[in-house]
Amino acid sequence: MRSAVLVLMAMVTLWGCGATPQDIEELKKNQKDILAKLETLSADVKARPAAPAAPNQPDPNKIYTLAVGSSPVKGPKDAKVKIVEFSDYQCPFCSQADALVGQVLAANPDVAFVYKQFPLTSIHPNALPAAKAALAAGKQGKYWEMHEILFKNQRALGADQLKEYAKQAGVPDLAKWEKDMSSQEVTDQINGEMREAQAAEVRGTPTIFVNGKRVMNRSVDGFKQLIDEAKAKG
Repeated sequence: MRSAVLVLMAMVTLWGCGATPQDIEELKKNQKDILAKLETLSADVKARPAAPAAPNQPDPNKIYTLAVGSSPVKGPKDAKVKIVEFSDYQCPFCSQADALVGQVLAANPDVAFVYKQFPLTSIHPNALPAAKAALAAGKQGKYWEMHEILFKNQRALGADQLKEYAKQAGVPDLAKWEKDMSSQEVTDQINGEMREAQAAEVRGTPTIFVNGKRVMNRSVDGFKQLIDEAKAKG
C-alpha cells in the first residue's frame, strides 16, 4: 500500500515539475495498474475484522453515585437532574465544555450544575493552584465569578495573576483569600473530589455525568437526551 502511494506521489511530482511527453505517456499506461492495486489493498483492509474494544473502558450505561457534598453548585440545589463535571482549569477542552454546559443550563433552568476539581498536575502545573484559588474565592461567595475568569485566562494562571483575578472577581478580603488558598480545608476538598473521580472511573478531563450517567455525546442534543431520560425516570 505504501509503495503504491509513493508511486502516485512520484506521478504528481512529475506532472508538476516539467516531465517530458514520453514520461507522461508511460505514467498514463501504469496508472490503471497502480489504481487497481490500491483498490485491492483497500478491499483487504475493509475485509479485516474490526479491532476489539479497548479493555477496561468505563461502561457508558453505568450509573455512578455522585454526591454534591461541598462542591460548588449553580442552579437549584434541590434539582431532580444534576450535571456533575470533573474538570481542570488549565485544560482547553474543559474551557470548551464550560461554554457548552452554559448553553445547556440556559435551556434547562431547572437543572443544577455541580463542578468538581480534577487538576491533572502531571501535565498542567497551574491547574491545582487555580482550583485552590477558585475554592478560596468561593468561601467569600465569589466562586463562579472566579471560575469564569480562570477559564477566560487559562493560559495565564501564575500566582500573581491569580491574585489579580481574585480582585477582578470581587473577592472582598484578599488576605483571607490567600490564607484559604493554602488551607488544609481546601486541599482536603480537592483530594476528596479527586477520590470521587477515581471511584467514578474518571480518566481525563472534562468528564461529565447527568444524574450519574456519563455523557458520551458532548453536544446540546447529547445533553438533552440524557436530561430528558433522567426527567422521565423521575
